[in-house]
Amino acid sequence: MNNEWIKLTLRGKKEDEEPLCAMMSMVANGLMIEDYSDITTDGLYGALIDEAILNADKTHIAVSVFLPAEQSPAESIAFLKERLEASAIEADITTEGMKEEDWAEAWKQYYHPIPLGRVTVVPAWEEYTPKENEAVIRMDPGMAFGTGTHETTRLVMMVMQEALQGGERVLDIGTGSGILSLCASKLGASFCLACDIDPVAVKVAKENVAADGADNIVCVVSDLLSNVDTSEGKYDFVLANIVADVILRLLPDLHTCLTPHAKAIFSGIIGERAEEVQRALLQHGWVIEKTETERDWCAILAHLA
Repeated sequence: MNNEWIKLTLRGKKEDEEPLCAMMSMVANGLMIEDYSDITTDGLYGALIDEAILNADKTHIAVSVFLPAEQSPAESIAFLKERLEASAIEADITTEGMKEEDWAEAWKQYYHPIPLGRVTVVPAWEEYTPKENEAVIRMDPGMAFGTGTHETTRLVMMVMQEALQGGERVLDIGTGSGILSLCASKLGASFCLACDIDPVAVKVAKENVAADGADNIVCVVSDLLSNVDTSEGKYDFVLANIVADVILRLLPDLHTCLTPHAKAIFSGIIGERAEEVQRALLQHGWVIEKTETERDWCAILAHLA
């Protein structure tokens, strides 16, 4: 696989984060979100002591995707300009060439073990001794989204620890690095199908699953449900850590892959879109059990009626 990449970035206001992410998710999967609005010198982000980061503009964010170098970004840039104009959102579009190994090294500078309830996410390159009854997920995100640092990922992992009983067949839509499937496997899922539209993300997920040694996770390229196999049985639990617009597009057909009374965690939802997603869930036969929030993001736990 070619290891040369074009970094395509939208830089805009923090308040426009959800629509910017939605636009970029239509260009490619595996979003990189640079958001320094909660960076401090204490707590979870205490290790982030680089002055450039501490002094970064906290009112703006950058959302990036990575395109193969042989793929011209012209079409994607034209699409983004059209969507920005239609939405009356101001944002700058930039491109930058970079190598895959540079991306990997950039993560290593700021990525440290993250405790999330009974599960701790540990960078693959760090030494770590687990505590008693602590499940460890070793993660190398590579070119895919999903490290455990983003609010949406953390929300899903915490809610999953309450809602997953063990023995379920899990469908992970938009798996990115594979982190949520690995978490489900550690929590007792019998099988996980990890799907992503981005072949690079699926490659990374496969590598993380292989490194973990999990034998109950299958990773496939799939545009939402297009390549979801139910020949061995339907799914009892859904993980959908994607953006609100994609969740709305997923809902009309999702039930066809699920067992009666299946549960799901929907995340990647910016706060201002939460009620819209909740209404859509009710319209498609879901019962909302709880909604958890962290900063401006929320995750919704629901089950089929």
